[in-house]
Amino acid sequence: MTDRVAAIVLGLPGWAVLVVVFALPALESSAFVGFVFPGEIALLLGGVLAEQGRVPLFAVLAAGFVGAVVGDSVGYAVGRRYGRRLVEGTLGRFVKLDHLDRAERYLAARGGRAVFVGRFTAALRVMVPGAAGMARMRYPTFLVFNVAGAAGWVVLSVLLGYLGGSSWRHVGHVASRIGLVALAALVLLVLGGAAWRRARGVSWAALAERLQDLPLARRTQARFPRAAGTIGRRLDPRLPRGLPATLAAAVLVASTWTFLGLTEDVVAGNGLARDDRGIHDWVVAHRVHSLDVLFGLATHLGSNAVVVPLLVAVVGLVSWRLRSWRPVVVTGIVYGVAVALHAGIAAGVHRARPPAADWIAPASGWAYTSGHTTQAWAAWGMLALLALVHAGRRGRIATGLVSVTVAVLVTVSRVYLGVHWPTDVLAGATMSIALLAGCSLWWLLRSRAPEVSPPDPGERGGARAVAAVRDS
Repeated sequence: MTDRVAAIVLGLPGWAVLVVVFALPALESSAFVGFVFPGEIALLLGGVLAEQGRVPLFAVLAAGFVGAVVGDSVGYAVGRRYGRRLVEGTLGRFVKLDHLDRAERYLAARGGRAVFVGRFTAALRVMVPGAAGMARMRYPTFLVFNVAGAAGWVVLSVLLGYLGGSSWRHVGHVASRIGLVALAALVLLVLGGAAWRRARGVSWAALAERLQDLPLARRTQARFPRAAGTIGRRLDPRLPRGLPATLAAAVLVASTWTFLGLTEDVVAGNGLARDDRGIHDWVVAHRVHSLDVLFGLATHLGSNAVVVPLLVAVVGLVSWRLRSWRPVVVTGIVYGVAVALHAGIAAGVHRARPPAADWIAPASGWAYTSGHTTQAWAAWGMLALLALVHAGRRGRIATGLVSVTVAVLVTVSRVYLGVHWPTDVLAGATMSIALLAGCSLWWLLRSRAPEVSPPDPGERGGARAVAAVRDS
């Protein structure tokens, strides 16, 4: 059936294609058409026709986005008005009402993530809007996550069709697998949340003692008491020098190792550097006007003209509120070291940029490493770290998401605009991430934390260490 419908859609005139691209996502959850014909197929076909020049790419994106938002809003309204009545009627024979009540409470309280992730999976895309309405989730909350999910889903599906061209069937299988991964991620989040709620009342010390009751753990603690105590402290999330410092050290080592490996590949002309030309040529061959504009604007978010005034304003405000110069000094050191390393490495490696004929943005200097990418990750990463230390939960999440999104956009833009090779931007990103991880580790190690003396060999090492941390 899918092939027959696809053949019909591919033969339609441009205006009719836009109607289909709007209608199928709109009917997917409002009329449950998605159980028969997934809406992403229409978006994939719209992308194929846009690549052939029969419809504008921007028009396909706009039609699919509006259809997805409108359709889910209708599904939400139907669930809010009639959902409970349907479940308590004939469908109630197959649904336990206490399970339904718990699902409604979950969606009403935290269902935004389910609305967003559900957008990328065909079955959930049909069911979640109605379930959210039935659970009386606040419509403004539903709308925010609906719009965000629709934007990501539509752009991903249309661009997959645009880039896949005549091989759209294979691309459709890829999109389905992405949907399965999203579904698995949602299931893991739900199970993880349930496990966390069950374990939330248990202290880390009690949990550690339970684990130490295992025979293997007892033998290991008796054999290596000092190591057991040290590992227990390194994995304790309550201590700045525990789990946070361990994660920071792991990121520092991984990013530094990656940066050094990339530099070796570029200098020797082997490894990942051999794939630069092929990736560059493919990107240049698949440019479109709308992405030219998007990445042409996004790349400025990594320029000194933007990030330096932004850092001065935000970090200055934080320092003024804290009555401390420390954020200014730390931010200045991290950003200054990032810029200095970029300049020194570029002068030492002397790598030429891609051919100037492929550029669609001005550029100067050597290619390795990418200055815009280095500056973007260093500047926006420092803003995320400041929010992590000084902002509330919502502020941390919002700042982190914005910072990572902007840094990724700048990274991709330098390759898309043709002014850098892929390894240039990867090196710039990993170098700045290493600096941020090193800054975080230094900050954590300077934090005051209770030191725990190693346990006596005759006693359970891990339990004594954890108990000492707890009592302090």
